[in-house]
Amino acid sequence: MTEPVVVADKISRFYEVKGGMFAKPRTVKAVSETSFTLMPGKTLAVVGESGCGKSTLARVITMIEEPTSGSFSIGGLDAVPANKAQLRTDVQIVFQDPYGSLNPRQRIGAILEEPLKINRPNMTAAERTQKARDMLALVGLRPEHFDRYPHMFSGGQRQRIAVARALMLEPKVLVLDEPVSALDLSIQSQILNLLVDLQDRMGLAYLFISHDLSVVKHMADDIIVMYLGRAVEKGPTEEVFAHPRHPYTKALLSATPVADPKAAKKRIKLEGELPSPLNVPPGCAFAPRCWKVQARCRAERPELEGAPQAAACFFPEG
Repeated sequence: MTEPVVVADKISRFYEVKGGMFAKPRTVKAVSETSFTLMPGKTLAVVGESGCGKSTLARVITMIEEPTSGSFSIGGLDAVPANKAQLRTDVQIVFQDPYGSLNPRQRIGAILEEPLKINRPNMTAAERTQKARDMLALVGLRPEHFDRYPHMFSGGQRQRIAVARALMLEPKVLVLDEPVSALDLSIQSQILNLLVDLQDRMGLAYLFISHDLSVVKHMADDIIVMYLGRAVEKGPTEEVFAHPRHPYTKALLSATPVADPKAAKKRIKLEGELPSPLNVPPGCAFAPRCWKVQARCRAERPELEGAPQAAACFFPEG
């Protein structure tokens, strides 16, 4: 039986925010008690509104930041803190902005070779160059691109370079933090198809961070829906899209464009503002905006329950 490549157990990441001169520091609970399992060759998508904790979760899994509490393992090894240096090459990230994630002063070849210089000191210069050229070809770029600078490429080409750089160390997991949101629609599909092809070839596991549910439906095997730092629904993508159980998930899906103009669709408009992460309501955080709210929702916090499709709701959708 295939072993999971990532197992996360109740990961939380909090930040202290200083108030005024005499005010006590306050705590932002960016991610709270989030658990998941990621299998080789599979894609787990994390979705939700801006500020829900998606990118914070990405930074924790890539070991850019340590969790405040909870734990996670990569390939069966605990990632916090003992094996962090050993496991860092197993998880790589592709950032949202292809314009800001590449050093403008370096040629593309040097950008690709840099991870090998740092993490593979026994490789010769010729071996590093050959691997970089091979990776450039793998992501669909030409040999002459090796000696060019980032400003000479389009946004889609730069994102291909960012993907190539992330793959230079042959990671087990690729964290994709909104990898196509800064690109034109026509280019988005090319990058997504490239990612699917690379996953099939290399058996990569993807943690796919996105707010675009139409992209998630195309890419993901499983999905986590987050709201104010907590997972409110989790399950197979097909099931979540077909039968959303949490009211928040249902509202998100109702706002997703559908290609069929004849398809009947009812838009659910959420009332009220998204609460501040500095002042999360007691009980269910979604209660102030939920059309199914009852007294219990304001007093108790529902747990994420159910299999294979779990929802943190006392009164889930049918």
